[in-house]
Amino acid sequence: MCITCGCGEHDHHHSNSRSDAQVISIETDILAKNNRFAKSNRQLFIGRNIFTLNLLGSPGSGKTTILEQTLKNMVTLRCAVIEGDQQTDNDAVRIAATGVPVEQVNTGAGCHLDAQMVCLALKAFDLEKLDLLFIENVGNLVCPGAFDLGEHHKVVVLSVTEGEDKPLKYPQIFRAAQVVLLNKIDLLPHLDFNVEKCKEMVRSINPAMAILEVSGKSGEGMDAWYRWLWELSVKSEG
Repeated sequence: MCITCGCGEHDHHHSNSRSDAQVISIETDILAKNNRFAKSNRQLFIGRNIFTLNLLGSPGSGKTTILEQTLKNMVTLRCAVIEGDQQTDNDAVRIAATGVPVEQVNTGAGCHLDAQMVCLALKAFDLEKLDLLFIENVGNLVCPGAFDLGEHHKVVVLSVTEGEDKPLKYPQIFRAAQVVLLNKIDLLPHLDFNVEKCKEMVRSINPAMAILEVSGKSGEGMDAWYRWLWELSVKSEG
């Protein structure tokens, strides 16, 4: 959680002498404020029929590459992207090259997006012209999973280069998500990575988790991801 990880945007003051009661109180206040904004965002998304996904994963897991390919192939849906990073607009520039509206949010020392940031970023879009909104969160497998942004679903991108034990090391984010994109499967011939073992670990944390094996670079397996997106986005409109 942000009260212990050094995230700077909430003005957390760390002290070894702080009591557990103080820590719990600050955490409760932070999440309560976030959840009020998340509720407002969710009402907006539902009211405007905007299917919204919160894309999570480690730095380098391939979130932006998957987004680029998705946006190029989901042309029947009107999409937009909120890009979260501590610094730079590098990923936003890549997304803009697809022709899709994008808004960059830099968090500074912050290690995740929160619902208020998303609320403010939405002002950059014509919401009447959106069917599908992607929120690419800051690269991090800890804090982002704890913060509701008002999204319909959380999606975790897990690269095969990260090792199959990540779900056991970072269970909260896998428990909160609805689908895992097991990315960079084109690299499997060059790695010591056990796909079935990884799936077992994911489902030991979240038995209902959908797991899709994909390569954002080669396109392998991406059709299953597109079908999942299409079916869920259409269902959300109903």
